[in-house]
Amino acid sequence: MLDPLGLDATAEIVYRALLAQPYASLAEHRSRLCLTQEQFNAALEELRGLSLVRPATGAGEQRLHVVDPRLGLEKLLTRRRALLAAERQRLAAGEAAVAELLCGLPAPHPAAGESPVVHLDGVDHVRDYLVRLHEEVEEEILTFATGGAQTEENMHASRPLNQELLERGVRMRTVYLDSIHNHPPTVAHVTWLASLGAGIRTAPSLSTRMIITDHRLALVALDDQDSSLGALVVSGPGLIAALEALFENVWSDAEPLGPCEKPDDRSLTRQQHETLRLLARGYTDEAIAKRLGVSPRTARRIATGLLGHLDARSRFQAGVHAAQLGYLPADGPWPRGSGACPGGRPEE
Repeated sequence: MLDPLGLDATAEIVYRALLAQPYASLAEHRSRLCLTQEQFNAALEELRGLSLVRPATGAGEQRLHVVDPRLGLEKLLTRRRALLAAERQRLAAGEAAVAELLCGLPAPHPAAGESPVVHLDGVDHVRDYLVRLHEEVEEEILTFATGGAQTEENMHASRPLNQELLERGVRMRTVYLDSIHNHPPTVAHVTWLASLGAGIRTAPSLSTRMIITDHRLALVALDDQDSSLGALVVSGPGLIAALEALFENVWSDAEPLGPCEKPDDRSLTRQQHETLRLLARGYTDEAIAKRLGVSPRTARRIATGLLGHLDARSRFQAGVHAAQLGYLPADGPWPRGSGACPGGRPEE
């Protein structure tokens, strides 16, 4: 194949035919090769431009002389080598310019001996870093997926990346919010991830969006409700160990992805338990909605439903009744739901 030297496929066929039968006429060559006049003329023009053929002496336009391949092809090789050498020089100059430019930029990861926290300012920088993080992960990736139902755009964009990670053996565990059970496309997406080997669980609420890779680096949203503030890249064994402990604690309390069971009239769902806990801590309906990954309207509906369930006229009275019924223990772990379907009623 001579295409690296600048010959296209048709020109090479014509060139080899001319070499094999140098005394045949051009008409005979075109007929034997079953080429149109336009194709044949274009191939000849290309061969002339590369100085591989020239008109045969005394034959006019009926026959072409093929320049000795040891001269013609070697000349093309020499020209190609010169072009490659020039390209290498330009590439080396480009590499030096890139290295100089990168030296003036902040390190992508916290460097040894420097602060274990680097601030990524704004959504675009976070997205760029996420691409780099997924390319570099080798063993494990742990994620808190806040926000409830995932957008079609995000799910579509993440599918090939997640599939590539799982196929090359990266262990993946993700905690989603219980509220995804009210969004069939998100359920279908996480079920697909689970079928590829990803670990998927759901929790009634999550504190913030977080990704931990290879027990080495973590990306934590600076403010999960305001993506414009960017995120923090965290390193350092102590900080990573603390974040991993948080993840494992949430993971152990989270429910594996699976079919939901309808709660009985006397029990509270996990989402209702979590709403009680957040109300006891003074969270507003809007803040509770963000933690649960639901709309403020749904959060208000859950809170109103709790008042009725606890036979209370106010949120303060609901807290008193919840403590009396054991829903708000003074210490110890927060009570788990009784196998109830997470997510409550779907949003309107």
